[in-house]
Formats: sequence, C-alpha cells, structure tokens
Amino acid sequence: MTRILMVCLGNICRSPLAHGIMQSKLPEDHFYVDSAGTAAYHVGNKPDRRSIAVAKKHGLDISTQTARQFTVADFDTFDYIYAMDSSNYEDIIRLARNNSDIEKVMLFLEANTFIQNKNMPDPYYGEKDGFEYVYNLVHETCDILIKTIND
Repeated sequence: MTRILMVCLGNICRSPLAHGIMQSKLPEDHFYVDSAGTAAYHVGNKPDRRSIAVAKKHGLDISTQTARQFTVADFDTFDYIYAMDSSNYEDIIRLARNNSDIEKVMLFLEANTFIQNKNMPDPYYGEKDGFEYVYNLVHETCDILIKTIND
C-alpha cells in the first residue's frame, strides 16, 4: 500500500483539502492518504468551516478529519510527504533523521509546471474565494501527482 501525507501549518485549511481530494481520486485498497500540520495550533479540531464548505460544494466530505501535528514517526509511516509551502517544507526537513527521510518530502506544487509560485497560498485569513482557488489548484495538482506516483 502506498501512503501519502499532506502537510500545511495548522492542518485545517490546505492539507485537509489536499487529503480529501487525493483520497477521492485513488483506490483505497492501494493508497492511504492522511494530513498533518507542522504546528499544534488546531490539534483535535475539524477542518476550517470554509474548507469543509468548498469540499462539500464539490461533492467531498472532509468534516470527519481531525487535525494532528506532523511527527518524526511520519517519516516511517509515509512514502510521500507533500508540504504545502516552503516554510512547512523546511519545518519537516528539520525533523528528518537522514537522507531517506528527506527524499520523501516534496513541495506539493513542485510537480505542477503550470504554476510559477510553488507555495500554496494559505486562505485562512482571506475571503471565501481563496478557498475555492486553493481547492481548484489542489484538484489540478493531485491529478499531476497521481501520474508521477503511478509511474
């Protein structure tokens, strides 16, 4: 089974959307998808209501997800670790124990050649349309990543 982890700062906006979208696109008998945050701000909380709403608008239910913090053990559990921005990437890399850990970590948008800025915008302090933009960008990028994972 291939195990994929999506990581953002608080695990309530970007990574829950990426978790839900990627999970919806892959067969669950061959893939396990989860999400985490580099900070412990929202541990135990559901995703942001705006993330839940935009996912629901597109036919996905992410309301049962619960925020958790990224741990060193995640390097052992997951094959692919996708960071939503360079700050989260650096936070994850600082916890790496060796090159094998580092090789599992990638910027989520790195594979999306249509996007110049490889940092996924954080819609938390913005308006509702920011969540729609992030949803669409994640949806598009998940399709690209699935091709690289399956190669």
